[in-house]
Amino acid sequence: MSLLKRIEKTQQPIDAPSRLRELRVRKPVVAPPRDAYMDLKNRIQDRLIAEIDPTMDVSHTDEVRRTIEEMYDTILAQESIILSRSERQRLFEQIVAEILGYGPIEPLLADETITEIMVNGAGSIYIERKGMLEKVNASFESDEHLMRIIDRIVAPLGRRVDESSPYVDARLPDGSRVNAIIPPLSLVGPVLTIRKFSKVPLTIENLIDFGTITPEAMEFLKACVIARLNVVVSGGTGSGKTTFLNVLSGFIPDAERIITVENAAELQLRQAHVVTLESRPPNIEGRGEVSIRDLVINCLRMRPDRIIVGECRGGEALDMLQAMNTGHDGSLTTAHSNSPRDTLSRLETMCLMSGMDLPLRAIREQVASAIDLIVHQERMRDGSRKVVNITEVQGMEGDVIVMSDIFVFEQTGIEAGKVIGRLRPTGIRPKFVEQIEAANIHLPANIFGVGERYY
Repeated sequence: MSLLKRIEKTQQPIDAPSRLRELRVRKPVVAPPRDAYMDLKNRIQDRLIAEIDPTMDVSHTDEVRRTIEEMYDTILAQESIILSRSERQRLFEQIVAEILGYGPIEPLLADETITEIMVNGAGSIYIERKGMLEKVNASFESDEHLMRIIDRIVAPLGRRVDESSPYVDARLPDGSRVNAIIPPLSLVGPVLTIRKFSKVPLTIENLIDFGTITPEAMEFLKACVIARLNVVVSGGTGSGKTTFLNVLSGFIPDAERIITVENAAELQLRQAHVVTLESRPPNIEGRGEVSIRDLVINCLRMRPDRIIVGECRGGEALDMLQAMNTGHDGSLTTAHSNSPRDTLSRLETMCLMSGMDLPLRAIREQVASAIDLIVHQERMRDGSRKVVNITEVQGMEGDVIVMSDIFVFEQTGIEAGKVIGRLRPTGIRPKFVEQIEAANIHLPANIFGVGERYY
């Protein structure tokens, strides 16, 4: 898509000759006050859009940026606009962000310390840094300005947001998760929420350094993934489930065929043989929707060694459980819940959402047979994310699913606002140890809090 076509989507048409005549009669501007700053930015931006070559390939970002910088310097000289070096650079970066990026949130997206960006209408932007919320001194010019940026994000993905479809899930090119919801559903104007992902995926060492998990627990989980146990990563919103799932998926051997199913492609698997599937919302006529459940059913025909579902939210949970019970061992998924026990209850509820008239006991037997391990995460009061339970699903006793904690997080106190504690073994060896040993993996007994080594 040419630069002009892209800009036409986000800018109002202008009369370039009259704009030039208007600018030429203006007096020189010296260090514009704040109330005139936006007017100056808009005037320069309009001229750049009117004069830039429409055939320029916007995908060559560095080349386009150099061209804009040359034209920007020329316009400042022609208009006798005198700015300090810092103001000049700041104005340039804002204009480039409007033309090539995402406006006022572009610097926030570039800041690697920020993990979430929340735009609550044009005049209010909050961020999450180190698990804590703070308001930033940035804003959009108007709701229309914010809507242009939202359209710029969702349009390349073939999605839309308007009064007939007032909310949308999308992603940025780097995989960051995006949600937008607009009036009439939102009463504060357009709301944009961006869950950022690291440009370089977090590694095992990163999680250990952050205190999310201990080396012993991570060694145990690595053995579980290689031995093809079915694992559910659970937790509340923002607890780090997707990040942890991405780390766990890195343990899958390169020789296996992996198929991922997600609402918005977020997982960053490094194996060579990976097929990524992404659901599709209905079009403007309400047709063409492809749900997560449809994709899970379809991927069973694609000869997968491993199936990774980004998140189970509805009826696809039943199809996922059946896949785990029919030869697709080693599958991974995530689910929202408050505890490992709640995870099983949520899976039961999601199976009922499939529309199948199944007795509750039959569903529980499916869950108990399919799921081997639940890894539960929480976002602590200091903003840190920690694995608080690694729980084995042992089977059924009567009508109850029996579970046992293999590792439990023990909080010992709070120092300088930081939660102090450690993920400790409970001393219980899981029943699936034989399956791990069959994969030629022999874990030291002290991983489970036992003093001797077993074989």
